[in-house]
Amino acid sequence: MVLDLVVIGTAITLGPLHNSAFILLLSSRRGVRQGLAFLLSWLANLVAVIAIVVLLTGGEPPARHSAPSTAAIAAKLVIGLALVLYGAHRRRRPPRPHGPPRWAALIDNASPAAAAGLAWLLQPWALVGAGAAAALEANLSTAGDWLALTGYSLLATLSLIIMEMYAVWAPATAEARLNALRNWLSQHQEQLVVTLSLLAGLWLTAVSIYELVA
Repeated sequence: MVLDLVVIGTAITLGPLHNSAFILLLSSRRGVRQGLAFLLSWLANLVAVIAIVVLLTGGEPPARHSAPSTAAIAAKLVIGLALVLYGAHRRRRPPRPHGPPRWAALIDNASPAAAAGLAWLLQPWALVGAGAAAALEANLSTAGDWLALTGYSLLATLSLIIMEMYAVWAPATAEARLNALRNWLSQHQEQLVVTLSLLAGLWLTAVSIYELVA
């Protein structure tokens, strides 16, 4: 479970789309407040999904090879295969010019509620679903699994936390450097999406097949 959560959390936090949107929010009027609303909503979404899983399992992992355990592994396998197919499709697709998304023009005047809603919209729900399937194995009677779930939620939010803290502590330099990062992310968005989809998808597929046959 721990390795699954590390891989999934890393893939989530490195996603280019939500990081670019977050930098735009930080560059807007009341950027720090907008960024905080986005960050807290992002983290709350992750925690809510984990909480639902914990409520369903009662904090105890299902028995190995039971129907719930097999269903969770099958869900990870389906998500892994979907990510691989998506990454392969994006890799073969002819390059397309990436203009700013429609919502980018609305960010400067967005309210904190709108920023929070944008976090929900941009959440990579396939990966979040894979994280939920992995979290079914958590045994909350052990401190280690509590730490694993907490670490996963923070890891999946780490890029946002770092940028928010940078904007608070060094606003004079943060804007220029974060905008340079956003430009880089925009130029390499396609490669990043393909790479993250393939790596996360291959990992989930391989691990799920092993768990089904072991």
